[in-house]
Amino acid sequence: MENLFWIGFVGAAIALCFALLQRNKVMKFSEGDDRMKEIAASIRQGANAYLARQYKTVAIVFAIVFVILLIIAFASGGKMLSRVTPFAFVTGGIWSMLAGFIGMRIATNSNARTANAAHESLNKGLNVAFSSGSVMGFTVVGLGILDITLWYFGLKYIGKFDYETIANIMVMNGMGASFMALFARVGGGIYTKAADVGADLVGKVEAGIPEDDPRNPATIADNV
Repeated sequence: MENLFWIGFVGAAIALCFALLQRNKVMKFSEGDDRMKEIAASIRQGANAYLARQYKTVAIVFAIVFVILLIIAFASGGKMLSRVTPFAFVTGGIWSMLAGFIGMRIATNSNARTANAAHESLNKGLNVAFSSGSVMGFTVVGLGILDITLWYFGLKYIGKFDYETIANIMVMNGMGASFMALFARVGGGIYTKAADVGADLVGKVEAGIPEDDPRNPATIADNV
């Protein structure tokens, strides 16, 4: 059974290939007319700016936590934490960050396509939306399996493998991924609520612009 770790690579490859196929399927749909494309492009631009700012902030926090884990691991001689465990925290965060980036890219590429497809039929709009959602789902699964399998393979290759170490790595790996996801969740929630309230106050209250009107920049930020 110990030599069947390669099944993890196969599973990860299948999940990631399926995500790629779903992404290509979504991208074949039209974004609609020029106005829809213009709005979608603005949302993508805002999403990229948001992710860049978020990842810069999270990187600082990750570096601090990584140093603390390194000190604990090496100061205790590997008794409190395995010396490779802090690196599992980092890789978990990196894969989680990559999954979030891919998820944001497919989301901002599929929103106008979903709206345009829904003009033809509810079923077609649901098909685009469901396909784009599956990209994120299978990417998370594929990258998670790939990360753990790489650790398993790496530890066996350097002769440092034991079940206690791999268990610690899985826990710390999950902690790193969850740490990144927590920042994305909280940061995104604060961002969108601030944009939503700002759009309502400035648009509907002060300027008399209808809700969700693209002429209101805060509405674009809310859609990010």
